[in-house]
Amino acid sequence: MAASRSTLPLIKYLRVRVDALPPLTLTPNFFVRRFCEEVRGCFLDKSEVTDRVISCVKNFQKVDPSKVNPNAHFQNDLGLDSLDAVEIVMALEEEFGFEIPDNEADKINSIKLAVDFISSHPQAK
Repeated sequence: MAASRSTLPLIKYLRVRVDALPPLTLTPNFFVRRFCEEVRGCFLDKSEVTDRVISCVKNFQKVDPSKVNPNAHFQNDLGLDSLDAVEIVMALEEEFGFEIPDNEADKINSIKLAVDFISSHPQAK
């Protein structure tokens, strides 16, 4: 008989008082992603990023500086091949002080895409 009592689950004899929780009210801003003040303030200004990216591309040896504009495509407008585009991305990594992952670097094929990616990255300096 004592053996059968020890095999009974303890939860059967445990009683816990549970109070009802107040209803959850969801405001429209409830699902908005919030950043702390440190992170919110560290994104670079898009115009500053644009100027720095254009400067970096103009300094590249194989680029004609007169063809460089904020909407220039690396291959179509500037006549660069894929290896040149990789070198430009590496120069941008050095300029802005962070590493661009390979899967994202493959997508950067214009100045506008480079500016959009860098200005939205919190580690860009």
